[in-house]
Amino acid sequence: MADKDMATTDNPVLFSGSAYAELRQLLPSQINALSPCIDQIMDFIAKLRKVDGTDVEIEVALREALENAIVHGNGEDSRKHVWVRCRCTTDGEVLITVRDEGQGFDSHTAPNPIAPENRLRKSGRGIYLMKTLMDEVHFEQRGAVVHMRKRFKAQSSEEGETK
Repeated sequence: MADKDMATTDNPVLFSGSAYAELRQLLPSQINALSPCIDQIMDFIAKLRKVDGTDVEIEVALREALENAIVHGNGEDSRKHVWVRCRCTTDGEVLITVRDEGQGFDSHTAPNPIAPENRLRKSGRGIYLMKTLMDEVHFEQRGAVVHMRKRFKAQSSEEGETK
């Protein structure tokens, strides 16, 4: 993947029947790079997507994915990078891909953080949060790539409920 530091599409592009805008970022494997990157991605999403009350869910899942890539994937090695791609479709869907340079892991063997024996552990909640907060999460390249999808939740004007 030959992503450059950061790029956005100038015009919406047709993707699976929906137009989308895309933001790409390349960040060093340093924790202090997290917040500025997340702020920029969330601003990008806010400009392109109607409010549906799921922005905090997207932000938390994004933070967990990036932190896992920096800390566990790349071992906070400043010589390594994390690539992020965020797509917002015209129908409100958000697709986020995070890729690190690590060796990956088996996502199926991650301990369940809500199991009684794991509740006091200081780590292990990131994958659980991503899967709980996003509509779809899947891993590729032995866990070095995570894809997350959040669909737009339309609000009923009469009931105020999510459809």
